[in-house]
Amino acid sequence: MGTSLTRGWRWALVWFTTATALLTSACAMVPGLITQYEYDETVDLSLDGSATVYVNGSIPALVALHGVDFDVDPLARFNRAAIRRLYTAPGVMVRQLTTSRRNGRRFVHITLDVDDVQTLSALGPLSWSRYRLNRANGEYMFTQTIQGSAHRPVPGVEWTGRELVAFRLHLPSRVLSSTDNLKRGNIVVWEQPFADRLAGAPTRFETRMETQSILFHTLLLFSLTFLAAVATLAVIVWLVVRQGRVATVANGSQRA
Repeated sequence: MGTSLTRGWRWALVWFTTATALLTSACAMVPGLITQYEYDETVDLSLDGSATVYVNGSIPALVALHGVDFDVDPLARFNRAAIRRLYTAPGVMVRQLTTSRRNGRRFVHITLDVDDVQTLSALGPLSWSRYRLNRANGEYMFTQTIQGSAHRPVPGVEWTGRELVAFRLHLPSRVLSSTDNLKRGNIVVWEQPFADRLAGAPTRFETRMETQSILFHTLLLFSLTFLAAVATLAVIVWLVVRQGRVATVANGSQRA
């Protein structure tokens, strides 16, 4: 009985250790999943220029950075309609809007669908950025220039100085070069201290990428693999049939 219990605890410990290691590895592969940002923007870009944009930030950060009039009290009523209006513009649609709380502050999480990423500059809270997507010399180049900030004081909110801001770019094809931190094959992350972003320190990001999407490469690889498998199977069937014919001819000759 005691031996069984000991083995059970050992297996449980092995399972827990393995699960923890896998979870840690998975978290490390996803930018922003471990690092907590006071404010961050993610542009999930398509090669046709359309994009899905994710904006996450605390209400105090939105007030300080964009100068909007929101109640920073985490227990205050969440004005969903006002935030939706703030992030709605021609060619831009709010697909999802949720909230959460962290460090005594309310955070908003906004998902936007945009027809043309270059028109995002006309959207009030994102007007501090200029987005450019160009194709030249057999590659795409995406640039984002960020400058300025409302730098509005937020009474009752004390920043620690350790807060971070992030701008993430999820690209549809393999990255050839980037001016900043490449997390994976097609994800680029730029980080900035919140104090610098609040002061409006200008930042420019530039990324070059292939003209063929990763999905295209994946489908092409799958198609080639499938064709190779079919060709291999056809050769095997042909060899089996051929050997059968040879055996039949040989048997007929022997009988004659």
